[in-house]
Amino acid sequence: MPRLQRLEADQGDPKSQQMIKDLEGKKLALNIFRGMANSPAALDAYLKFSGALAGGKLDGKTREAIALAVGQVNRCEYCLAAHTFLGKKAGLDDAAVKEARQGRSADAKAQAAVVLAQRVVETRGRVTDAEIAAAKAAGLDDGDIAEVVANVAVNLFTNYFNNLNQTDVDFPKVAVEL
Repeated sequence: MPRLQRLEADQGDPKSQQMIKDLEGKKLALNIFRGMANSPAALDAYLKFSGALAGGKLDGKTREAIALAVGQVNRCEYCLAAHTFLGKKAGLDDAAVKEARQGRSADAKAQAAVVLAQRVVETRGRVTDAEIAAAKAAGLDDGDIAEVVANVAVNLFTNYFNNLNQTDVDFPKVAVEL
């Protein structure tokens, strides 16, 4: 059971109400957003941050692989279910989803991104020069690396939010254990 109120479109701050109505219109009024809406600033920040990253250099498959890798490190039941579903919509098959959760990918550039993402989480950003050099040798440029860190950050926010809130999962559930 969620710890924070799951707001409907007629509840909470007027700005939250409008954001929920907008999400309902797009068929995106998920439980995570209804919980975040308790703070219109938190929901707005998430929507803007994730929206900006969707238009970035990293493709959807790589962003979803990063989300799965980070969600696995943080054992976020909600995000693992959501990004398994979204990853498949982005073109990841079952094997690629499992590999991403394990910090691997068949694609060298995506492999570098998920490995770096996991290391950023595990070291709290204190990756080594050798790890950066390995990412660059695998094809990531400075912009890609900046976006890996940004994708880690947005996924940390959702992982931590959902773990704290115990958000009801809107997607087909997946086992947290591999």
